[in-house]
Amino acid sequence: MAIRIKSFLKILEHRLAVPSYSGMVLLGFALFFFIAATNTMAGWLYVMSGLILALLGIAAVSVRRNLRGISVDRPKLEPVQAGDILAIRFDLHNDTGQQKALIQVIDLLPPGLGNPHTLVIAELPARCSVEVRYDLMPARRGVYRWQRLQLRTGAPLGLVWASRTCKVNVVAVVHPRILSLACCPLIDRFGIDRSLQQLSNRTPNAATSGQTRSLRPYRWGDSTRLIHWRTSARLGELRVRELETFTSGQSIVIALDSARAWEVENFEQAVTAAAALYFYAQRQQLQVQIWTASSGLVKGDRNVLDTLAATNPNEMRQAEALPDSPILWLTSHSPINLPPGSRSLLWTSGSMSRSISGSTSDGLGGDAIVINPTEPMDLQLMRLGS
Repeated sequence: MAIRIKSFLKILEHRLAVPSYSGMVLLGFALFFFIAATNTMAGWLYVMSGLILALLGIAAVSVRRNLRGISVDRPKLEPVQAGDILAIRFDLHNDTGQQKALIQVIDLLPPGLGNPHTLVIAELPARCSVEVRYDLMPARRGVYRWQRLQLRTGAPLGLVWASRTCKVNVVAVVHPRILSLACCPLIDRFGIDRSLQQLSNRTPNAATSGQTRSLRPYRWGDSTRLIHWRTSARLGELRVRELETFTSGQSIVIALDSARAWEVENFEQAVTAAAALYFYAQRQQLQVQIWTASSGLVKGDRNVLDTLAATNPNEMRQAEALPDSPILWLTSHSPINLPPGSRSLLWTSGSMSRSISGSTSDGLGGDAIVINPTEPMDLQLMRLGS
């Protein structure tokens, strides 16, 4: 019953207005004076009752007028990592020629970002805008969408409350936290395996020596070993060689088994591990891609982070099949048949954390490594394959 009454008052506040605590007290006095007047036939009691009701009516009209002509504009939010500060910003525009005051702004956040956030705008000048900003710290990655922002006020008399909902779509992308790995033997083995990366016979090794592709001006942080001294002396400024590596086109694919069911925490750990392995492989100058059931093969830092932020367990498989090249398979189920040279990282609910070396009984062409969800993920990744 109480829930129904509360819901009814919310609807009434949104469409008309509802009395505040002081307004309820005045409304009680008005009813008391009216009942007393009908019993005593005293005219002054009718006048008192009428004045109080008129005051409440004026307050109801004033609060509705205080909410008119206000529009909301939300700029695009920049992606952040889980655990970092997410700055929420929006602009309130007063399109009328009258000043607005004491506006309560309630941002109705989606589940996962916390409870609705409330702010108070003391003054909104006529035909002006006010920027409103507050910070959140999302603990979990994801793509959060919401659109409702509620304006609520009791000004100028504070006797009644009225509200209005503004709908402006906003999307907050929270990327998975990127672990900093000092080493990862498993990725290093992929990098030196000739079956995964073979340098072409027509091109030299590329690193700090090899065929010069072009010359460019020196930039801070460039290795001095790459400076082309003869050209630098002729031009009077430092010029740096740009070198290039050509590979056979094969790459490391980190595949996330997102089409099947997972325990929530295990899946979050697997997404974090995929991001860490991807960026570690990039730092080792390896070709690396991410695969999920809904997106397929993805490459590029921003695309990979957006894909990992949006992925979820049990998502519909819309992508192409797994590639034929060796992959790192992140799963919580029994390993499937994978291409030769692949590895499988298995998340279990138990406490087993040792590596199962040379496991080929399930059709896996390589090692199956069991991940212990209770141990720090970065420490486990740094000893994978060692």
